[in-house]
Amino acid sequence: MELTGTGLQRARRVQAWWLVLPTLAVLAAVAGWPLARTLFFSLTDAKLSALGTHRFVGLDNYLGQRFGEGGVLFDPEWWASVGNTLLFTVSSVLLETLLGLGIALLLNHRSRLRTLLRAAVLVPWAIPTVVSAKMWTWMLHDQFGVINTALVAARLIDEPLAWTADPSLSFITIVMVDVWKTTPFMALLTLAALQMVPRDCHEAAQIDGASPWTIFTHITLPLILPAMLVATVFRGLDALRVFDVIYVMTSNSRATRSMSVYVREQLIDFQKIGPGSAAATLLFATIAVITIAWLLATRSRMRELD
Repeated sequence: MELTGTGLQRARRVQAWWLVLPTLAVLAAVAGWPLARTLFFSLTDAKLSALGTHRFVGLDNYLGQRFGEGGVLFDPEWWASVGNTLLFTVSSVLLETLLGLGIALLLNHRSRLRTLLRAAVLVPWAIPTVVSAKMWTWMLHDQFGVINTALVAARLIDEPLAWTADPSLSFITIVMVDVWKTTPFMALLTLAALQMVPRDCHEAAQIDGASPWTIFTHITLPLILPAMLVATVFRGLDALRVFDVIYVMTSNSRATRSMSVYVREQLIDFQKIGPGSAAATLLFATIAVITIAWLLATRSRMRELD
């Protein structure tokens, strides 16, 4: 029995679903079950010291008792952490994208040291985040840090600065450390996209007398933009759930507290499983909404380029 075109396509779709079904089952077990448990605990008054005695409280952890003040959504500290997270995400991803593009353009030129430079650029990204955060904490120490010593010796500052303790400096410090750590990731993906750009396009533009800036803005950038948008999506997801670099360098400081740090504070420090699970659920919902919106905007942008 021969299959028609439509029947063959339907059979292939069914076969594809059967092939991905084991993966979907594993994802449901690994990610779906913890998410469901978190959502369940967010509707209870569970505490870390007495998990077996919780009771259902509905939306009290989100909106407070009888939908009044007291829930996570009425906590100023939660909204401060949301603002910190969004500001951190926008500033770090923007700087990493621009710096990554510049580094990728430099590494894309032919040079005898190109292989060595590529390996050297990846060093910050290869260091575990906790290790790099602790390393920078000591380097930025207000009494023993090498950075303060160098700045004072160069007469750029009059006295050592408390980079991680001063609320006016700690957030900028966290962003700079994260940019140092993750820029190689953006540079690597951008460099891979640059190497896929056909040389014929550049050669034709040069023959026509186009300037390097015109070649970059009208040929190179449009061709690598899809890969850069994908890279920003991955980097944005990572930045929205940032925890380790902030907690290691500034702990629970209100000036730098992210949503993940807020969740940890509720769950571990205060031992409030209910409010902590509610905050974790809101964190997941925030990341999901921002991701979907960004993907839709990216898709529309890709259609314009096509």
